[in-house]
Amino acid sequence: MEELLKQIQDHKSEIKAFTATDEKAVEEFRIKWLGTKGLVKTIMGEMKNVPNEKKKEFGQILNEFKQFAETKYEELRSSTSNFKPQTSNIDLTLPGDIIPVGTRHPISLMTNRIISIFQRLGFAVAEGPEIEDDWHNFTALNLPEHHPARDMQDTFYVQQNPDWLLRTHTSNIQIREMQKGKLPIRIICPGRVYRNETVSARSHCFFHQVEGLYIDENVSFADLKQTLYFFAKEMYGSDVKIRFRPSYFPFTEPSAEMDISCMLCKGAGCNVCKKTGWLEILGSGMVHPNVLANCGIDPNKYTGFAFGMGIERPALLKYGINDIRLFSENDVRFLKQFTSAV
Repeated sequence: MEELLKQIQDHKSEIKAFTATDEKAVEEFRIKWLGTKGLVKTIMGEMKNVPNEKKKEFGQILNEFKQFAETKYEELRSSTSNFKPQTSNIDLTLPGDIIPVGTRHPISLMTNRIISIFQRLGFAVAEGPEIEDDWHNFTALNLPEHHPARDMQDTFYVQQNPDWLLRTHTSNIQIREMQKGKLPIRIICPGRVYRNETVSARSHCFFHQVEGLYIDENVSFADLKQTLYFFAKEMYGSDVKIRFRPSYFPFTEPSAEMDISCMLCKGAGCNVCKKTGWLEILGSGMVHPNVLANCGIDPNKYTGFAFGMGIERPALLKYGINDIRLFSENDVRFLKQFTSAV
């Protein structure tokens, strides 16, 4: 008991003599004396060894010791908080460094423009994987194995048996949406696609597409034409001329390609339109009944149309760019020319 009282007196003397010049020293004092493993708590733990008849007296001594340490801690805190930081030579009234504002990529600008037009017609945006299996990319789209139409698309295969590949179009998203069985469907599917083509000023091994799909009861080719007429007028202006040409796609029947009058030569003929006065902008058609059946949709009850277009072609025309490779070279001098307005 006497030894413990002497120990408390020694601790009080040490606490009284302690000084601090910064907040770090104050924190060290708190940890040493008042922390969860501090000396005050250790001394308080000796209460269990005190005889019962002296517990009241010794408890008062311990409480006084604890209050003494806490008072010293508060004094140290208040004294160090009044220290002024070292005077800085920085003039805080000076304007900050100008940070150049970035711009969106021209492909993103064109994609957003296309999406905004179709959203006004009630189309929702759907997305899907870029690495796809053969069934979603080909077979479900009425291209069974060894179908000659597969030769139309040069494919990057990731794995064979079973086949996994980089999608050659965003039609795989349409298949996945149809498989959900939630009808009607009215979606557009923007995204990057891949084909094993020679890279040149006019083609690349990857590019971007926006495809659309509308499935419901009594959907007709007239609905398809009016939808695309609206898109073309909004995208290229009310003065643009539009025509449909019969075509072939294995996943649509009947199929058609849509052309617009060349905006560069006003239909007179130039190198861009190959002297024809017309530019092909998209392919379209009524969804083939086999595709509907493959996805569990009754082709006798539901019909639909689909369309697809590249994004690079409209962007080239919009900004007067003559080399598709510029889109993927990440040259800041090229990219900073574009603003957020399309």
